[in-house]
Amino acid sequence: MTSQQTLIAETMVTLADNLVADFDVIDLLTVLADRCVSVLGVSAAGLMLAGPDGTLRVIASSSERMRLLELFELQAEEGPCLESYLSGDAVAQVDLESAMDRWPRFAPEAIASGFRAVHAIPLRLRGEVIGALNLFQDDTRGIDDEGLRAARAFADVATIAILQYRAISRSHELVDQLNTALNRRIVIEQAKGVVAEREHVDMEGAFEALRQHARDHNLRLSDVAAAVVAGSLRPTVASPRLRRPTS
Repeated sequence: MTSQQTLIAETMVTLADNLVADFDVIDLLTVLADRCVSVLGVSAAGLMLAGPDGTLRVIASSSERMRLLELFELQAEEGPCLESYLSGDAVAQVDLESAMDRWPRFAPEAIASGFRAVHAIPLRLRGEVIGALNLFQDDTRGIDDEGLRAARAFADVATIAILQYRAISRSHELVDQLNTALNRRIVIEQAKGVVAEREHVDMEGAFEALRQHARDHNLRLSDVAAAVVAGSLRPTVASPRLRRPTS
Protein backbone atom coordinates (compact mmCIF):
# COMPACT_ATOMS: atom_id res chain seq x y z
CA MET A 1 0.00 0.00 0.00
CA THR A 2 1.39 3.40 -0.98
CA SER A 3 1.59 6.31 1.45
CA GLN A 4 -1.29 8.00 -0.37
CA GLN A 5 -3.41 4.85 -0.12
CA THR A 6 -2.65 4.68 3.60
CA LEU A 7 -3.74 8.30 4.05
CA ILE A 8 -6.92 7.65 2.08
CA ALA A 9 -7.75 4.62 4.23
CA GLU A 10 -7.07 6.57 7.43
CA THR A 11 -9.25 9.42 6.20
CA MET A 12 -12.16 7.09 5.43
CA VAL A 13 -11.90 5.61 8.93
CA THR A 14 -11.83 9.10 10.48
CA LEU A 15 -14.88 10.21 8.51
CA ALA A 16 -16.76 7.00 9.29
CA ASP A 17 -16.01 7.43 13.00
CA ASN A 18 -17.64 10.85 12.86
CA LEU A 19 -20.88 9.49 11.42
CA VAL A 20 -22.48 9.04 14.82
CA ALA A 21 -26.05 9.83 15.82
CA ASP A 22 -25.36 13.42 16.93
CA PHE A 23 -22.62 14.35 14.46
CA ASP A 24 -22.29 17.96 13.31
CA VAL A 25 -22.56 18.03 9.52
CA ILE A 26 -20.52 21.25 9.16
CA ASP A 27 -17.68 19.89 11.30
CA LEU A 28 -17.65 16.66 9.32
CA LEU A 29 -17.58 18.43 5.96
CA THR A 30 -14.87 20.83 7.16
CA VAL A 31 -12.76 17.82 8.16
CA LEU A 32 -13.42 16.32 4.73
CA ALA A 33 -12.32 19.53 2.97
CA ASP A 34 -9.12 19.61 5.03
CA ARG A 35 -8.38 15.95 4.28
CA CYS A 36 -8.87 16.54 0.55
CA VAL A 37 -6.04 19.06 0.74
CA SER A 38 -3.68 16.89 2.79
CA VAL A 39 -4.42 13.57 1.06
CA LEU A 40 -4.96 14.60 -2.56
CA GLY A 41 -2.29 17.29 -2.62
CA VAL A 42 -4.65 19.97 -3.91
CA SER A 43 -4.30 23.58 -2.80
CA ALA A 44 -7.85 24.06 -1.53
CA ALA A 45 -11.14 22.22 -1.25
CA GLY A 46 -14.70 23.23 -0.56
CA LEU A 47 -18.22 21.88 -0.59
CA MET A 48 -21.46 23.46 -1.74
CA LEU A 49 -24.79 22.09 -0.60
CA ALA A 50 -28.23 22.67 -2.05
CA GLY A 51 -30.70 24.13 0.42
CA PRO A 52 -34.36 23.11 0.62
CA ASP A 53 -35.14 25.46 -2.27
CA GLY A 54 -32.45 23.89 -4.47
CA THR A 55 -30.14 26.91 -4.27
CA LEU A 56 -26.46 26.10 -3.74
CA ARG A 57 -24.73 27.52 -0.68
CA VAL A 58 -21.16 27.30 0.59
CA ILE A 59 -21.13 24.86 3.50
CA ALA A 60 -17.42 24.11 4.12
CA SER A 61 -14.05 25.37 2.85
CA SER A 62 -10.44 24.51 3.62
CA SER A 63 -9.39 28.18 3.51
CA GLU A 64 -10.76 31.69 3.43
CA ARG A 65 -9.38 32.18 -0.09
CA MET A 66 -11.40 29.16 -1.20
CA ARG A 67 -14.56 30.31 0.56
CA LEU A 68 -14.47 33.75 -1.05
CA LEU A 69 -14.00 32.25 -4.51
CA GLU A 70 -16.92 29.88 -3.97
CA LEU A 71 -19.10 32.81 -2.90
CA PHE A 72 -18.06 34.64 -6.06
CA GLU A 73 -18.95 31.57 -8.12
CA LEU A 74 -22.48 31.60 -6.71
CA GLN A 75 -22.80 35.34 -7.26
CA ALA A 76 -21.53 35.08 -10.83
CA GLU A 77 -23.80 32.07 -11.45
CA GLU A 78 -21.07 30.23 -13.33
CA GLY A 79 -18.19 27.94 -12.53
CA PRO A 80 -17.20 24.30 -12.01
CA CYS A 81 -19.21 23.58 -8.87
CA LEU A 82 -22.42 24.95 -10.33
CA GLU A 83 -21.79 23.11 -13.58
CA SER A 84 -21.15 19.83 -11.78
CA TYR A 85 -24.24 20.23 -9.60
CA LEU A 86 -26.53 21.04 -12.52
CA SER A 87 -25.18 18.32 -14.82
CA GLY A 88 -24.57 15.62 -12.20
CA ASP A 89 -21.18 14.95 -13.82
CA ALA A 90 -17.59 15.58 -12.78
CA VAL A 91 -16.04 18.74 -14.22
CA ALA A 92 -12.32 19.16 -14.89
CA GLN A 93 -10.43 22.23 -16.08
CA VAL A 94 -6.69 21.63 -15.81
CA ASP A 95 -5.79 25.08 -17.14
CA LEU A 96 -8.05 27.95 -16.13
CA GLU A 97 -6.24 30.25 -18.55
CA SER A 98 -8.02 28.38 -21.34
CA ALA A 99 -11.45 28.59 -19.66
CA MET A 100 -12.20 32.25 -20.42
CA ASP A 101 -14.94 31.36 -22.90
CA ARG A 102 -16.36 28.67 -20.64
CA TRP A 103 -16.47 30.84 -17.49
CA PRO A 104 -15.80 34.47 -18.54
CA ARG A 105 -16.37 35.87 -15.05
CA PHE A 106 -15.29 32.99 -12.85
CA ALA A 107 -12.04 32.00 -14.58
CA PRO A 108 -10.33 35.42 -14.23
CA GLU A 109 -11.39 35.62 -10.57
CA ALA A 110 -10.02 32.14 -9.84
CA ILE A 111 -6.71 33.01 -11.49
CA ALA A 112 -6.54 36.29 -9.57
CA SER A 113 -7.03 34.23 -6.39
CA GLY A 114 -3.95 32.20 -7.29
CA PHE A 115 -5.58 29.07 -8.68
CA ARG A 116 -4.70 27.49 -12.02
CA ALA A 117 -6.77 24.27 -12.22
CA VAL A 118 -10.01 22.89 -10.81
CA HIS A 119 -11.96 19.66 -10.47
CA ALA A 120 -15.58 19.53 -9.31
CA ILE A 121 -17.32 16.32 -8.29
CA PRO A 122 -21.08 16.05 -7.73
CA LEU A 123 -22.47 14.89 -4.40
CA ARG A 124 -24.76 12.33 -5.95
CA LEU A 125 -26.62 9.21 -4.91
CA ARG A 126 -28.29 7.49 -7.82
CA GLY A 127 -30.34 10.21 -9.52
CA GLU A 128 -30.25 12.73 -6.69
CA VAL A 129 -27.60 15.47 -6.72
CA ILE A 130 -27.41 17.46 -3.49
CA GLY A 131 -24.26 19.55 -4.01
CA ALA A 132 -20.67 19.39 -5.25
CA LEU A 133 -17.08 19.11 -4.07
CA ASN A 134 -14.58 21.65 -5.47
CA LEU A 135 -10.84 20.91 -5.66
CA PHE A 136 -8.48 23.73 -6.69
CA GLN A 137 -4.77 23.65 -7.52
CA ASP A 138 -2.18 26.41 -7.70
CA ASP A 139 -0.60 24.74 -10.73
CA THR A 140 -1.71 22.82 -13.82
CA ARG A 141 -0.38 19.36 -12.98
CA GLY A 142 -3.88 17.97 -12.48
CA ILE A 143 -4.98 15.08 -10.24
CA ASP A 144 -3.93 11.53 -11.10
CA ASP A 145 -6.39 8.65 -11.49
CA GLU A 146 -5.82 7.37 -7.96
CA GLY A 147 -6.44 10.82 -6.57
CA LEU A 148 -9.63 11.21 -8.59
CA ARG A 149 -10.92 7.87 -7.31
CA ALA A 150 -10.20 9.01 -3.76
CA ALA A 151 -11.95 12.32 -4.41
CA ARG A 152 -14.99 10.43 -5.68
CA ALA A 153 -14.95 8.32 -2.51
CA PHE A 154 -14.73 11.46 -0.36
CA ALA A 155 -17.66 12.97 -2.25
CA ASP A 156 -19.65 9.79 -1.63
CA VAL A 157 -18.91 10.01 2.10
CA ALA A 158 -20.09 13.62 2.12
CA THR A 159 -23.28 12.61 0.31
CA ILE A 160 -23.96 9.80 2.77
CA ALA A 161 -23.34 12.14 5.70
CA ILE A 162 -25.75 14.76 4.40
CA LEU A 163 -28.44 12.23 3.53
CA GLN A 164 -28.05 10.64 6.96
CA TYR A 165 -28.37 14.09 8.48
CA ARG A 166 -31.63 14.50 6.61
CA ALA A 167 -32.88 11.02 7.43
CA ILE A 168 -32.59 11.43 11.21
CA SER A 169 -35.32 14.06 11.14
CA ARG A 170 -38.93 13.59 10.19
CA SER A 171 -39.98 14.95 6.85
CA HIS A 172 -41.75 17.99 8.34
CA GLU A 173 -38.56 18.89 10.26
CA LEU A 174 -36.24 18.71 7.26
CA VAL A 175 -36.31 22.40 6.37
CA ASP A 176 -35.59 23.41 9.98
CA GLN A 177 -32.72 20.91 10.24
CA LEU A 178 -31.02 22.16 7.09
CA ASN A 179 -31.58 25.80 7.97
CA THR A 180 -30.00 25.14 11.38
CA ALA A 181 -26.87 23.81 9.68
CA LEU A 182 -26.70 26.81 7.39
CA ASN A 183 -27.30 29.20 10.30
CA ARG A 184 -24.34 27.61 12.10
CA ARG A 185 -22.26 28.59 9.09
CA ILE A 186 -23.41 32.19 9.57
CA VAL A 187 -22.35 32.11 13.24
CA ILE A 188 -18.92 30.82 12.20
CA GLU A 189 -18.56 33.76 9.80
CA GLN A 190 -19.58 36.17 12.57
CA ALA A 191 -17.02 34.64 14.94
CA LYS A 192 -14.30 35.00 12.32
CA GLY A 193 -15.10 38.69 12.11
CA VAL A 194 -14.90 39.06 15.89
CA VAL A 195 -11.53 37.29 16.08
CA ALA A 196 -10.15 39.20 13.09
CA GLU A 197 -11.13 42.58 14.57
CA ARG A 198 -9.94 41.95 18.11
CA GLU A 199 -6.78 40.05 17.19
CA HIS A 200 -5.83 42.21 14.18
CA VAL A 201 -5.49 39.21 11.86
CA ASP A 202 -7.04 38.48 8.49
CA MET A 203 -10.08 36.24 8.08
CA GLU A 204 -7.87 33.28 7.19
CA GLY A 205 -5.98 33.61 10.47
CA ALA A 206 -9.22 34.05 12.39
CA PHE A 207 -10.67 30.88 10.85
CA GLU A 208 -7.53 28.92 11.73
CA ALA A 209 -7.68 30.17 15.33
CA LEU A 210 -11.27 28.97 15.68
CA ARG A 211 -10.54 25.59 14.16
CA GLN A 212 -7.38 25.08 16.21
CA HIS A 213 -9.23 25.85 19.44
CA ALA A 214 -11.99 23.39 18.47
CA ARG A 215 -9.41 20.68 17.76
CA ASP A 216 -7.35 21.36 20.89
CA HIS A 217 -10.39 21.13 23.15
CA ASN A 218 -12.37 18.48 21.20
CA LEU A 219 -15.23 20.90 20.60
CA ARG A 220 -17.48 21.49 17.65
CA LEU A 221 -16.43 24.39 15.47
CA SER A 222 -19.95 25.81 15.59
CA ASP A 223 -19.95 25.70 19.42
CA VAL A 224 -16.61 27.54 19.59
CA ALA A 225 -17.94 30.14 17.15
CA ALA A 226 -21.12 30.63 19.18
CA ALA A 227 -19.06 31.15 22.36
CA VAL A 228 -16.89 33.76 20.63
CA VAL A 229 -19.94 35.63 19.33
CA ALA A 230 -21.58 35.46 22.79
CA GLY A 231 -18.42 36.85 24.40
CA SER A 232 -17.70 33.84 26.62
CA LEU A 233 -14.60 32.99 24.57
CA ARG A 234 -12.26 35.53 23.05
CA PRO A 235 -8.89 35.76 21.30
CA THR A 236 -5.71 36.29 23.25
CA VAL A 237 -3.54 39.29 22.54
CA ALA A 238 -0.86 37.03 21.10
CA SER A 239 -3.03 34.95 18.70
CA PRO A 240 -3.87 32.54 17.15
CA ARG A 241 -5.27 31.04 20.36
CA LEU A 242 -8.54 31.68 22.13
CA ARG A 243 -9.14 32.07 25.84
CA ARG A 244 -11.94 32.54 28.30
CA PRO A 245 -12.51 36.18 29.25
CA THR A 246 -11.24 37.09 32.70
CA SER A 247 -13.78 38.04 35.33
